[in-house]
Amino acid sequence: MSYDIDLVDENGNRYQLDEPCHEGGTQPICGWHETHINITWNYSWFYYHFLDQEKGIRWLYGRKAIDCLPRLKACLLEFGTPFGSQGAEKDYWKPTPSNCMIPIRMLIEWCEKFPDGVFEGD
Repeated sequence: MSYDIDLVDENGNRYQLDEPCHEGGTQPICGWHETHINITWNYSWFYYHFLDQEKGIRWLYGRKAIDCLPRLKACLLEFGTPFGSQGAEKDYWKPTPSNCMIPIRMLIEWCEKFPDGVFEGD
């Protein structure tokens, strides 16, 4: 089980990234060149606790990127710096705080770059 999350424009198309994304549970060898990520359900505990208690990461769905930015940044800050400065674990599937933060940082970058985009998922 996992979450497929896209950031799309007003026509429903994913934005194009300057650099390929190599994060997520499912991706082509060369990485994604669009605003798409697959996040393992193993991380859901983190998103329910730090992002939204009822919807978890699905809180993003249907919302504009600019409107999500403050909450995503607050999630990062609330979680604290000890994990925020660490890189991902060697085991992607391990639901560690440092692994859970990688997608949050990426979503923040997307929100800053494409503020008019809308999140879609599943």
